Amino acid sequence: MKGYLWTGAPGSPTSEEPAQEGKLAPWEAIAVDAVGNVIEFWGFKRNQGRVWALLYLRGEPLTAGEIERELDLSKGGVSMLLRDLERWGVIQRVRLPQDSAWRYAAETDLVRMVTHVIEEREAGFVARIRADLAEARRLAQSVTGVPGERLARLEKMTTLAEHVERALRLFIKTSRLDVSGVLAVFRDEAGSPRREKR
Repeated sequence: MKGYLWTGAPGSPTSEEPAQEGKLAPWEAIAVDAVGNVIEFWGFKRNQGRVWALLYLRGEPLTAGEIERELDLSKGGVSMLLRDLERWGVIQRVRLPQDSAWRYAAETDLVRMVTHVIEEREAGFVARIRADLAEARRLAQSVTGVPGERLARLEKMTTLAEHVERALRLFIKTSRLDVSGVLAVFRDEAGSPRREKR
């Protein structure tokens, strides 16, 4: 299991250093790295979280070059990160009237941002799991000799995946997360009579 990377405490030597030109202030570095660590824990790239956090904290659009300098990243790396974040609706590309360069701004509506990411990534993943479990159930039912208890457990797994997918779809449409169906599957499992060991 991945853990949370400790980046230093207030009063530590790193937090007392003054910000250098083109470098994050110590408090910004801690905040940006904290978001990066959370994003990495959720299975994304750490630097995706760092880029979004920088843009969100600054509250103003930055160029790709400014992001490279502030986060000490390569040009190619920043280009890929921005492409992914833009596709997920986590950042937007903007152009200021007095500027010819593209700049990038963070999505500040956190619910909308999470919804975009779930729609782009998690919903498709859960749909594939549900389809695979449905196919496993179909195959298991088509052969003889599969114990009824195993078929019942496979049915519960399929039902759980269907409820998770339904809950995600509802969240995408309404920004409300209803997990009652998911919990019902677990309650049913917990309430079923256990066989006594012989």
